[in-house]
Formats: sequence, structure tokens, C-alpha cells
Amino acid sequence: MHLVQILLPTYDNEGMAIPREVFHAIGNELVARFGGLTAHTRAPAEGLWVAPGQDAQRDDIAVFEVMAPILEEDWWSQYRKGLEKRLFQESIVVRSHEIKLL
Repeated sequence: MHLVQILLPTYDNEGMAIPREVFHAIGNELVARFGGLTAHTRAPAEGLWVAPGQDAQRDDIAVFEVMAPILEEDWWSQYRKGLEKRLFQESIVVRSHEIKLL
């Protein structure tokens, strides 16, 4: 079993909040494909990173998680690229962890 996490920015590059409808649509897509979703949206996490030659950048993020019995890397790669276009982002982190249900 795999836990897949998507780190979604809550603001666009201009500092405008991404509409909740966008998150609902993404959630509905994931539920339709994987049968469930955990969305950590009430207390956004904070992401910090430093690009070469720049000051630290900051993002408030929501974390969407799904469990999948098989990790379809090609599908996830395409989905990530689609999210980057939809949310006007250079990069969105999608990561997976192999898990064991207890």
C-alpha cells in the first residue's frame, strides 16, 4: 500500500487565495479515482525553501493524501503536471511513502 501526498499551495504567485472550489474539484477527482481522501486544509502547513541566489520563499500549503494499492508513477507524474498548469505553479510536490496497514 502507498500513501501519496500532494502539497498544494493555498495562494497563487500573485498572493491571491486559490478558490476553495479548486480544492473541492481536486478532492473530487482523487476520491473518484482512489475511493477516498484525507485533506489537511484547516490549518495550512508552511513550506519554506531557498532558491539559489535568493532569499527564503514561503508558501501556505494544504496536504491532500490518498492511499493506493499500486503506485502508478506515470499517472501521478501526469496528474502533477496538470496541477502545476491549473494552479500556475513551477513545481508541485507529490510524494509517496510505502505503508503497512496495521
